Amino acid sequence: MKSATPKVLHDICGRSLVGHVVAASRSLAPEHLVVVVGHAREQVTAHLAEVDAEARTAVQHEQNGTGHAVRMGLEELTGSGVALSGTVVVTCGDTPLLTGGTLQELADTHAADGNAVTVLTAQVPDATGYGRIVRDPDSGAVTDIVEHKDATPEQRALSEINSGVFAFDAQLLVDALGKVRTDNSQGEEYLTDVLGILRTAGHRVGASVAAEHREILGINNRVQLAEARRLLNERLLEAAMLAGVTVVDPASTWVDVTVTYEPDATVLPGTQLTGSTHLSTGSEVGPCSRLTDTVVGEGASVSNTVAQGAEIGAEAKVGPYTYLRPGTKLGGKAKAGSFVEIKNADIGEGTKVPHLSYVGDASIGEQTNIGAASVFVNYDGVNKHRTTIGSHCRTGADNMFVAPVTVGDGAYTAAGSVITKDVPPGSLAVARGQQRNIEGWVARKRPGSGPAQAAENASGTGDAGRTEGS
Repeated sequence: MKSATPKVLHDICGRSLVGHVVAASRSLAPEHLVVVVGHAREQVTAHLAEVDAEARTAVQHEQNGTGHAVRMGLEELTGSGVALSGTVVVTCGDTPLLTGGTLQELADTHAADGNAVTVLTAQVPDATGYGRIVRDPDSGAVTDIVEHKDATPEQRALSEINSGVFAFDAQLLVDALGKVRTDNSQGEEYLTDVLGILRTAGHRVGASVAAEHREILGINNRVQLAEARRLLNERLLEAAMLAGVTVVDPASTWVDVTVTYEPDATVLPGTQLTGSTHLSTGSEVGPCSRLTDTVVGEGASVSNTVAQGAEIGAEAKVGPYTYLRPGTKLGGKAKAGSFVEIKNADIGEGTKVPHLSYVGDASIGEQTNIGAASVFVNYDGVNKHRTTIGSHCRTGADNMFVAPVTVGDGAYTAAGSVITKDVPPGSLAVARGQQRNIEGWVARKRPGSGPAQAAENASGTGDAGRTEGS
């Protein structure tokens, strides 16, 4: 991967590679789930504790092959007093497209056929780099799995490959692992050798063929990572559309596996939905929006917006060019308009912040209008303070609300005001200097300039001498 991040911790669609595999494995409801860690194990173990606190880890101090890794996992269980019995399912940590349904089919086939081991296989267009499945030409039974490096030209021509995913009889697996040799090109313990050992001992070796070969794709570089992300994104969008969501342009829409929807939500082109974002019935998001951990209410519209950790009420309107930061709560039919930024603020039902404003650390009541170019001055250089504006207020354009300050219900504030004191309900607050016109200033201070000439021309019509106070 050419990365400081361990391969299995690279993310696609809201989960790490290993996180996807753990989630698929959990769908089997296993009695024990063990993740074998080696390279960068401290980072991987810490991550696993976050995504699946019940998953156990086993350390493979030296990377001596897949068979050795499985042996370390089993010893982690037996060392804590677990009696091994039943079925052991082995998966790889870098196959994020593997589904729980395919794993369940593998386990069911294993049980139904009474196999000692069942391998998950797939028919692929290009088998380069994968272990080949060798079958008996008469019975079709699996006779061997040959690694690409060790395969003959005839074996390399085979298109059925080993996925690295198996179901084993636990006791037979333990016994066979003790007989695995290292006389191969890598000098490692191959898990695939267990199949030959069990078959030689007279046990049944079977296979379960994956319906979709791309499920077993492993990730070894960033090109493959991007391809897996595209495939998983297509799968997620298809599921959303089949559940009643309109995705206008799937090619430009990206979603996480943790995003949820209700029927009749619409996603417009150029939109990214990540984290725990939820779209309610009748909502419309996009174009060109990125929502993270954001809830969009019924019938709400969100256009050209970046939102993180926000709650958008039913029939609210957001955008275009709006930034909703964590803690933003827009009430029903509220509006956050163009070039508006809101952070840690409650905006009441029907209240509008139409344009060019910053609202931070505030509570605003119902049916209030915040004038253009308003700033909630919430930070004194050391601490954050909160502003409260009541219901049915009308605040003027270019206002500064210097927190902590409260504007009562039904109050007005004049345009250009800097509000530093509480405004009683129903009052008009005017906090600006008186206008003073200094006649002839341009002619005296900027003689011969364009403005001076314009003023001289205007004075000929009688306009230049007119002054107005406020």
